Amino acid sequence: MPAKELTFGRLVDSIQQVHGEMAAQASKAVNVSLTLRNWIIGYYIREYEQNGADRAEYGEKLLLSLSKKLIHSGLDRVSDRELRRYRAFATTYPQIWESATPKIKVLETGQSLISELDKKPIWESPTPKLQVPGKQLVEKLSFTHLTELIKIDENLKRVFYEVECIKGCWSVRELKRQIGSLYYERSGLSKNKEKLAEMVHSGAEAAEPKLAIRDPYIFEFLGLKSKEVMGEYDLEDGLLDKLQEFLLELGHGFCFEDRQKRILIGDTYGFVDLVFYHRILKCHILIDLKMEKFSHENIGQLNTYVSWYKQNMMTEGDNPPVGLLLCTQKEHPLVEYALAGMDNNLFVSKYQLELPQIEQLQTFLEEQIKELNAHAQ
Repeated sequence: MPAKELTFGRLVDSIQQVHGEMAAQASKAVNVSLTLRNWIIGYYIREYEQNGADRAEYGEKLLLSLSKKLIHSGLDRVSDRELRRYRAFATTYPQIWESATPKIKVLETGQSLISELDKKPIWESPTPKLQVPGKQLVEKLSFTHLTELIKIDENLKRVFYEVECIKGCWSVRELKRQIGSLYYERSGLSKNKEKLAEMVHSGAEAAEPKLAIRDPYIFEFLGLKSKEVMGEYDLEDGLLDKLQEFLLELGHGFCFEDRQKRILIGDTYGFVDLVFYHRILKCHILIDLKMEKFSHENIGQLNTYVSWYKQNMMTEGDNPPVGLLLCTQKEHPLVEYALAGMDNNLFVSKYQLELPQIEQLQTFLEEQIKELNAHAQ
């Protein structure tokens, strides 16, 4: 461009634009590789189950035996449950074969496990069902999208959500929301389907490709730890650092245990910001920090974490865990306790006596937010 048009503002805009585009391309490349990796694993398992020379030795314990061997070799996300999901993925989407085959051939060294890679999967129907091309599925949807879609048994319904998800660039959360709101069924009953689709897509949450790296599948695929990818804001990270120090210095019996603790509830991962064990109360303390206004959804999520800890992490001699929700809206913090349905008033009172007072925590949060904002300016 002419020198007179190359302003500082244009320079900043150009750098921001190229950064965004390259980040999106990198994210897309990682997503595609992960999706194909999981499909190929499922493909190999399916082929071995049907043609493996020694498959009879393993029988129903195949996936469990395979999982143990792969985990021992250092691989992540290869539990028998995940392997079962990969097998279902390959079975549900045989059309991805066209995208995966070149990858398989590149990876091959010596004698291949699969001898006839140029043939389509033997489990694919001779008359293909209505389906979205495999290339579009791999390039437009993340594996986390696809794990939601393979739960849908009805082919037409699944294709409907595939098409709508691709058209609307839906986030995974939006896909779940539309499935939960029975969009497919509502569309079938609606006389004006175009108007319904317009309404749905106008209010839908779109996926941000550059943030796809936060996907739990992605960061384990890349060998990252959860803390490396879960902090969304510098302010939030700063507050968690200060909060951790503050609670340990109080002398109330807090013993630090974990940060960004990842727990699996059903098929969904949750992350608890801070986990302490309280040596006086003899229980876990779960702390969740939300950089937003309080909502019942926040306390409901924390209650779920507390209930999970109560069921899965309590040992003999432990008391029920307690959750502490800290919400911030500018300079007006709010603190709420989640007590996991405890109905013993005396016990609840003991918890509240030993834990920091709400007013104390609110004052601390307010001071820290002001301090961190001042440093940021």
